[in-house]
Amino acid sequence: MQLKIMPKKKRLSAGRAPLMLFLCQMISALEVPLDPKLLEDLVQPPTITQQSPKDYIIDPRENIVIQCEAKGKPPPSFSWTRNGTHFDIDKDPLVTMKPGSGTLIINIMSEGKAETYEGVYQCTARNERGAAISNNIVIRPSRSPLWTKEKLEPITLRNGQSLVLPCRPPIGLPPPIIFWMDNSFQRLPQSERVSQGLNGDLYFSNVLPEDTREDYICYARFNHTQTIQQKQPISVKVISVDELNDTIAANLSDTEFYGAKSHRQRPPAFLTPDGNTSRKEELRGNVLSLECIAEGLPTPIIYWIKEDGTLPINRTFYRNFKKTLQIVQVTEADSGNYQCIAKNALGAIHHTISVTVKAAPYWIIAPQNLVLSPEEDGALICRASGNPKPRISWLSNGVPIEIAPDDPSRKIDGDTIIFSKVQERSSAVYQCNASNEYGYLLANAFVNVLAEPPRILTSANTLYQVIANRPALLDCAFFGSPLPTIEWFKDAKGSALREDIYVLHENGTLEIPVAQKDSTGTYTCVARNKLGMAKNDVHLEIKDPTRIIKQPEYAVVQRGSTVSFECKVKHDHTLIPTVTWLKDHGELPSDGRFTVDKDHLVVADVSDDDGGTYTCVANTTLDNVSASAVLSVVDVPNPPFDLEMTDQLDRSVQLSWTPGDDNNSPITKFIIEYEDAMHEPGLWHHQTEVPGTQTTAQLKLSPYVNYSFRVMAENNLGRSLPSEASEQYLTKAAEPDKNPTAVEGLGSEPDNLVITWKPLNGFESNGPGLQYKVSWRQKDGDDEWTSVVVANVSKYIVSGTPTFVPYLIKVQALNDAGFAPEPAVVMGHSGEDLPMVAPGNVRVNVVNSTLAEVHWDPVPLKSIRGHLQGYRIYYWKAQSSLTRNRRHLEKKILTFQGSKTHGMLPGLEPFSHYSLNVRVVNGKGEGPASADKVFNTPEGVPSAPSSLKIVNPTLDSLTLEWEPPSHPNGILTEYTLKYQPINSTHELGPLVDLKIPANKTRWTLKNLNFSTRYKFYFYAQTAAGSGSQITEEAITTVDEAMASRQVDIATQGWFIGLMCAVALLILILLIVCFIRRNKGGKYPVKEKEDAHADPEIQPMKEDDGTFGEYSDAEDHKPLKKGSRTPSDRTVKKEDSDDSLVDYGEGVNGQFNEDGSFIGQYSGKKEKEPAEGNESSEAPSPVNAMNSFV
Repeated sequence: MQLKIMPKKKRLSAGRAPLMLFLCQMISALEVPLDPKLLEDLVQPPTITQQSPKDYIIDPRENIVIQCEAKGKPPPSFSWTRNGTHFDIDKDPLVTMKPGSGTLIINIMSEGKAETYEGVYQCTARNERGAAISNNIVIRPSRSPLWTKEKLEPITLRNGQSLVLPCRPPIGLPPPIIFWMDNSFQRLPQSERVSQGLNGDLYFSNVLPEDTREDYICYARFNHTQTIQQKQPISVKVISVDELNDTIAANLSDTEFYGAKSHRQRPPAFLTPDGNTSRKEELRGNVLSLECIAEGLPTPIIYWIKEDGTLPINRTFYRNFKKTLQIVQVTEADSGNYQCIAKNALGAIHHTISVTVKAAPYWIIAPQNLVLSPEEDGALICRASGNPKPRISWLSNGVPIEIAPDDPSRKIDGDTIIFSKVQERSSAVYQCNASNEYGYLLANAFVNVLAEPPRILTSANTLYQVIANRPALLDCAFFGSPLPTIEWFKDAKGSALREDIYVLHENGTLEIPVAQKDSTGTYTCVARNKLGMAKNDVHLEIKDPTRIIKQPEYAVVQRGSTVSFECKVKHDHTLIPTVTWLKDHGELPSDGRFTVDKDHLVVADVSDDDGGTYTCVANTTLDNVSASAVLSVVDVPNPPFDLEMTDQLDRSVQLSWTPGDDNNSPITKFIIEYEDAMHEPGLWHHQTEVPGTQTTAQLKLSPYVNYSFRVMAENNLGRSLPSEASEQYLTKAAEPDKNPTAVEGLGSEPDNLVITWKPLNGFESNGPGLQYKVSWRQKDGDDEWTSVVVANVSKYIVSGTPTFVPYLIKVQALNDAGFAPEPAVVMGHSGEDLPMVAPGNVRVNVVNSTLAEVHWDPVPLKSIRGHLQGYRIYYWKAQSSLTRNRRHLEKKILTFQGSKTHGMLPGLEPFSHYSLNVRVVNGKGEGPASADKVFNTPEGVPSAPSSLKIVNPTLDSLTLEWEPPSHPNGILTEYTLKYQPINSTHELGPLVDLKIPANKTRWTLKNLNFSTRYKFYFYAQTAAGSGSQITEEAITTVDEAMASRQVDIATQGWFIGLMCAVALLILILLIVCFIRRNKGGKYPVKEKEDAHADPEIQPMKEDDGTFGEYSDAEDHKPLKKGSRTPSDRTVKKEDSDDSLVDYGEGVNGQFNEDGSFIGQYSGKKEKEPAEGNESSEAPSPVNAMNSFV
């Protein structure tokens, strides 16, 4: 039975614990855990832990250190062999062994030579349980020999020939690195034509004159000794055809010279390798390098193929301008025929390389340590492969197993040793050696026979903290021989945990695939074998996962602005998260523009370099979460550059440019502008626009313009700065393409014709010497065209023309190159003069009191002597029909456009006397006026009377005074007065209608009700009807007898005494209340007051501290304070609070014949305010009574 041993582990939270645990003991080496308590009484055979490489090349200038480290219990002792025999280190004073180690230190720096210690060394580590051995370590000192001195002749060859410069470095250990440089230690440039081969030689497919130099130097660098050796410089001279012919002429007598071509073109030929085929052998796992270098003119190109197969994609690389094919990690499958093909314009050749991949031994199954209990069975397996197939041999404690002490429990079966019913004496270290002609493998594996009760190596009461919904892995590292069985229990429950819910791993680990909150608790691991039992408690806590509840969002911002990313984290309250921000998976730039607070990352003044992926990482001790967002920094594009003009023609040119950076916002269009340096220097004009995908534009040009162009790019954020201006391009002169525009002919005087036009600008002139040919003739005559050529002006005056005659006009541009196309003919007129005739037959139709309609006959067209602009009516109010007062009034003017012969005069005043006349108008001015026409407007309704006042109010009468209307609009016939009373609830009484003669301005109304408010409506009338009304309100005065009676009641002695008694009683009650409250008790009166408050006793007013007014028990409405009577004796609503009407039932309150008041005394209601001025008179008796109460 194989014994499983679980090593002690560090405590890891399950959230971070790797899932790749020792789930199967066969996966890792079987070894006794190095637990201090366990090692005190547990023996273990030696195990080699560190050793020097098999092929160990040393630096002869330093001490030799041959490593050999091993572990075991008891600690092993060490010995060495050299070249197969015992190496006695005690006899060599230069050799020491490190204490507690098998590492040798050979001191050759003080004395001795490295060559003395060359050889094959092997280390043995031994204790009472067996012996382990190291690999055979071959010690060789490195060598960096000098180049042998040689005399190198200069090389002279013709242009185009091939050349190989040999390097042939000295043989060193390890082999040197070769490179070619010049005297200045500058590497020589290499290309498809010139390259260095794998052997170090420098190959020229064909030479050129620039290859001539005297310092081709090959260098060999020996990395082990950090030395560089230099070959003698090689001189190369490449001569051209002319130089060669000069040499022949100087040295030879024949007349044969070389032709124009220095060296004939030729098909490829291989410089290396030789022949058509070659062979290559490589070991498995190495780099396969195949090389083909060809010469030829022109320089050949190299191609590689594999016959009957394809080149491995991920392991194939081309070096040295495809002259070298490399396949890394070569395998037996890479064997086969590889073909290199050299090709140029004159032909192609190929070379086949047959590749065979051999293999030094490599492990299939390396032997593993065995820990067995007595009477158990086991096996050591040693399987290796290679090409050729390796031979397997076994050793026991470093001795070939054939001559090792016999062990009855051991049986050898080729690559396997089978153990049956082992005993403690069966413990040993076995070595497996697998070797072939290309190398060997050596592995140590011990068999350790132990009898041990179970031991749990995991620390007691270990606390595991796991994130919810993640796997929880609870360790139970154990050791025992025989192998203990493991059971798990939770919270001291009797039944073991079952594998249908939990996963029980062979190394003792308990896995909870999905830990939940109810997984929290104490778990007990129990280990048992036939020698005993052990148990251990561990504790599990489940934590809430850390979550990012507000993730950063994708942002697009313009350069120079500020951007903010938000990252809100929710976590378990017992864990403390650390929030870190990353940019492109690295740290944030150390820049003050980046600020981080609790939930935000803010980047100010964003630049282009700030674009990228920003990641918020929230870490706790158990988990971490992250969220990312991309920041795109955008801006207006950079200006285009490299403007170039091509296809330059007289009327067009092609402009091309290179776009600038679009700053992460695609360019939508390019805007092209031009400058005319000849006519408008410094002023740029729009030329055209092209889509953002276009980088060329065909531009139309005008003649005789010195063009410069610039281009701007535009994206969604705006427009770039302009590019640099292009070079200038002056187009040839040509005749004008167009004539002046806005040609007009208008006379400024009656006998002239002023011809004007908008001249061409310099850009439109198309050439020098711009002038204008001005032509004219009468439209209705048979005259020939009269023409004159004028300079570059915009006006020409033709004198001596008849008045207002139509002319045909044309203006043609011309320059030194010729005339513009025939211009268009326009019509103009010579100068205008004032009209000669006034409109006749003027008629007026009065529509109403404010509107009249005027008609007239048109004047003859010839008499207008100009362009008819319309007719103008002058009208004015001569005098009033009513007053007949003559006074000057301002005239009013109305103009009617065109040829209209009638018009309306609005806004007239009624009952007025008007005069008017009509005149015709042309461009020069007005003609004579027609005869004045007189008309009268009828009467209209008057305006409202200018004022209305109510004066001298008495008990039963009111006097009204007014002023007539400011605009009577006729003869006033009478006034109408309507009035009606208003009660306290603002209800209106019956309406009384009264007619008053027109000559009156004062009227007295009698037999009115006392103390009553009246509303008046007053307006004037003419024969045309009633005008606007004016309204007013007033109140009659109070009855003095009734007021006197009320004052008598208020001043009676019994009333005064009653009021004093009530005041005294209230004072006594307040004193008693104050005393009882200070004592903390209640009194019967207070309790009654609490239960039912007396409505007649009011609290003090908060504003002035006085007692509330006495209130009637029926409606609890206080009497109001009195007001004052206005000085003009008109009573205002708000000032009539003491009116008896206010206290009666509105208008229903009446007086008897003797003046006594009939009706119930009641509280008044609020009244609306009325117009009037307050008086300074004393308050009435009623008011005095109210004030007393």
